[in-house]
Amino acid sequence: MAHRKAGGTAKNLRDSQPKYLGVKIADGGSARAGAVIVRQRGTHFAPGTNVGVGKDHTLFALKEGTVSFTTKRKRRFDDRVTPQKVVSVQ
Repeated sequence: MAHRKAGGTAKNLRDSQPKYLGVKIADGGSARAGAVIVRQRGTHFAPGTNVGVGKDHTLFALKEGTVSFTTKRKRRFDDRVTPQKVVSVQ
């Protein structure tokens, strides 16, 4: 036998590309119009004043200003009250 027998296939050799999610401009940072503030999956951070939402839930600045992160009390559909993180640009 001069050749090697079949070794089967490996299932764990593939890996997905990094998505680079997270906060891009921190609290107190300056943002220009159109600058990405947060890249996220779902609405972990909610948009506040002068902040827009992209179709992939990316938050971006609508005006030039300073970024601020605050929390807001949000009442859920089952009457629970939970804190919601809000991103604004002043």
